[in-house]
Amino acid sequence: MTCKHGLMATLAGFLLLGGVAVAQPAPASPRIRGTIDRIDGNTLAIKPRTGAAVTVTLAGDARIVGVKKADLSEVQSGSYIGAASVPQPDGTAKALEVTVFPPSLKGVGEGSFAYDLGSNSTMTNGTIGDLVVSNGRVMTVHYNGNGTGEKKIFVPEDVPIVLLDPTATKAQLTVGAHVIVGTAKAPDGSLTAKLVSVGENGLVPPM
Repeated sequence: MTCKHGLMATLAGFLLLGGVAVAQPAPASPRIRGTIDRIDGNTLAIKPRTGAAVTVTLAGDARIVGVKKADLSEVQSGSYIGAASVPQPDGTAKALEVTVFPPSLKGVGEGSFAYDLGSNSTMTNGTIGDLVVSNGRVMTVHYNGNGTGEKKIFVPEDVPIVLLDPTATKAQLTVGAHVIVGTAKAPDGSLTAKLVSVGENGLVPPM
């Protein structure tokens, strides 16, 4: 298996952008959003956005993905994106965040699934077709992974837009870094980190 294919399999299997904004059914194991509070070898103590610190151990094959700040100009027709959104009364959806995937990750986690970023939120990963620019953007996202379909998503001007960086390394996991961690929970309750999305330059990943 090539490095690229290994990364794609890991991303699709575990998250981001939960950690990596990858659309998938609601996870049986916790998705942890927070800040690295302490590091001891391969063990991370993470202070969640709410609640007490959580300890996770990095798996030997854990993947690290960077999350970079971007803007609406990155949201273009033909882009492969992930968008967390909530339904609107007119049948469209309103984006909570948009993650733009690099070409090497096109097709990862394609589909539309329930998500955990708010009540009735979903994550949709797919390719932007029609794009209307007016007080933000209204994009039609086409997907084939979880059935075949499309979703119209309104992206307000102030919604966070981020880019994924698949070249990130473990060296970027430092105290104070903002992360989203996809975990596997063992029978004894311990957590192993399979995928870590880390904000670059102090960014808080919005996924």
